[in-house]
Amino acid sequence: MKKIPLLMVSCLFLAVSGCGYSVRSSSLGSIRTIFIEPFKNKISYDREGKQTLYLPLLEVKLTNAITDRYLFDGNLRIAKKNKADLILQGELISFQRDALRYTDNNDVQEYRITITVSLTLWNNVKQEAMWTDPGFSGDTTYFTTGTLAKSEGTAIEDALTDIARRIVERTVENW
Repeated sequence: MKKIPLLMVSCLFLAVSGCGYSVRSSSLGSIRTIFIEPFKNKISYDREGKQTLYLPLLEVKLTNAITDRYLFDGNLRIAKKNKADLILQGELISFQRDALRYTDNNDVQEYRITITVSLTLWNNVKQEAMWTDPGFSGDTTYFTTGTLAKSEGTAIEDALTDIARRIVERTVENW
């Protein structure tokens, strides 16, 4: 009588242990490594001829945010350019801060920051572009007053985190 429950538990254990679970993306196949080229800062004028905002070293912060996000994600390891399966190339093309909401005194209460880049993901093994996106963006909003207020510097970090997350997702999930 005691053998039947033990047999059932053993079968259940074998069935569950046979179900492999992995956090690695199945769309990557044999691709294991990536090199992130330092982003170039190409911020100039937008389509309407209006100058976009320029922040010194934003391209360095962007490259670092993307690298950190790949490390956090864990699906791809960072490698040297000549040993990497993939190479991410990008240019920072705009940084915009748009007013969204005003107070009764006509002071800006809320802003949206949008960072836009041009990207190419190069497959170093096949020597071909996997995908290109000339207008990839990340953004955030922030309040200048009140309990939800934050500094513009903190908001920029949030926007960098957002675009880095989106880039890694696009790479790993390859939609």
